[in-house]
Amino acid sequence: MSEKEAVIIAKRRSQGVMIGRRFIHNKLAVVGLIILGTVILLAVFAGFFSSYADMIKHNYQDKLLPISAQHWFGTDEFGRDLFTRIIYGSRNSLAIGFIAVSCSLLLGGAIGAISGFFGGKLDIIVMRFIDMLQAIPSMLMAITIVSALGAGMTNLILAITIANIPSFALIVRSSMLTIKNSEFVEAARAGGCKTARIIIRHILPNAMGPIIVQATLSMGGVILTAASLSFIGLGVMPPDPEWGAILTNGQEYMRDYPNLVIFPGLTIMLTVLACNFLGDGLRDALDPKLKH
Repeated sequence: MSEKEAVIIAKRRSQGVMIGRRFIHNKLAVVGLIILGTVILLAVFAGFFSSYADMIKHNYQDKLLPISAQHWFGTDEFGRDLFTRIIYGSRNSLAIGFIAVSCSLLLGGAIGAISGFFGGKLDIIVMRFIDMLQAIPSMLMAITIVSALGAGMTNLILAITIANIPSFALIVRSSMLTIKNSEFVEAARAGGCKTARIIIRHILPNAMGPIIVQATLSMGGVILTAASLSFIGLGVMPPDPEWGAILTNGQEYMRDYPNLVIFPGLTIMLTVLACNFLGDGLRDALDPKLKH
């Protein structure tokens, strides 16, 4: 390793340490990370609490039981343990969030990177198309797509992905316009680097800060959108659990058994809030100037 490479690595490590310190000092961001981490752990290890077969099996003898040591959140109208259904439902809700945000980031990022880097007529045409998509509210677009294709988890992810492409395209394009005329990009061009290599190896790594923040903040919105669509019957279909669908099942009994809507509602609220806290913390840590 040359001395220059060692200096670059040491500088990156020091920057990472500073970012970590700024993030840790943000108490709300740490709380958001803990909450989101707990939800993810419960989703991963849901099988330790109950098997999937037991979670969807009807047991009418135990229907609508109150909160107890055996049933922490009570049971639903089919005698299924509500806590178990919520933690299994977190698998679907988090999967929808991660997959939809990742796909939106890849597609929107590619569109924004190409548009911002080349500019000219291509940029004008692409941005007018993005403006057309942005003119339609994301929730309305998602409802339209799912209604046309049919309810189901795959179609739900597709609809949310398309609805979130414009936001990622704009954030990547903005970063591309800021960085593409930098000296290190000009040096890469002078060194004979191809366009794809310049974008992937030189520009995008320096634009990851705002992209990561946008992805984290979008995660909460996507989870909320998925729950909303499932609530109106356009999301995950029964017997598979999902937080919005669990709310739909409990609304008929909410007057006498409010636990059926309180606990899934709190789960959605805390998860979305955790994503927002985490996104705000990452934004302040990656670019402390934005805090002021």
